[in-house]
Amino acid sequence: MNDTVRIRPIGEDDWEAIAALESAAYAGLGLSEGEAALRSRCAASPGTCFALDVGSRLAGYLLTLPYPAFRFPDLERPEPSARPDAPDTRNLHLHDIVVTRRLRRRGLARHLLRHLTLTARSRGYERISLVSVGDNEEFWSARGFTRHPEVVPPGSYGTQAVYMSKPVRSE
Repeated sequence: MNDTVRIRPIGEDDWEAIAALESAAYAGLGLSEGEAALRSRCAASPGTCFALDVGSRLAGYLLTLPYPAFRFPDLERPEPSARPDAPDTRNLHLHDIVVTRRLRRRGLARHLLRHLTLTARSRGYERISLVSVGDNEEFWSARGFTRHPEVVPPGSYGTQAVYMSKPVRSE
């Protein structure tokens, strides 16, 4: 079996599988957004959104987009197709990262995060932010993200939502 790991841009043929991965990861938390919303987030910054292949199969994805620090996408609506208020920001918001359940705990999320950090650094971003959901704050803390208790995500992110960020270091 070929289990070569490859990170690449998201392609048109990936969306059905991405929507299925997203639903499997988030529907149980009441946070599944659906394919149209996911596509809109990618369209806002296609150069910072990636697919993860293991062998010849899609095994995960990562969606990030520029957002001002301490702000985040509205889960109840897609990103506008034309963003007249497009943020001129040095903050890159990690909106979504999913690895298929059968391949979790193998370092694939860390692999995606390293790729994201290199991409953020090469594009001049200074911080990466996210909203931790579903009791995952410890996971993100172990990866250098710090909680910002003064920022409270809306209820649409769930009761355990925590806004976090970390600097993009020039290592």
